[in-house]
Amino acid sequence: MQISLKVNGEIKKCPNQIPLPQFLEELGLNPRLVVVEHNREILHRQYWDNTKLADGDILEIVTIVGGG
Repeated sequence: MQISLKVNGEIKKCPNQIPLPQFLEELGLNPRLVVVEHNREILHRQYWDNTKLADGDILEIVTIVGGG
């Protein structure tokens, strides 16, 4: 079953109850280089493996960029 999520303002489809790190990888993101806000709360990395995405969830994903 597919669910709909709002990711950085865009609707994305994914399998129901997909773990957050797997979803990030499917988006082509390196989970080690992003910060995730899940339903308007910063989600600490220690909780990512136990966070299953559900229909209607809202994610804001920010990529960490290094520079100098």
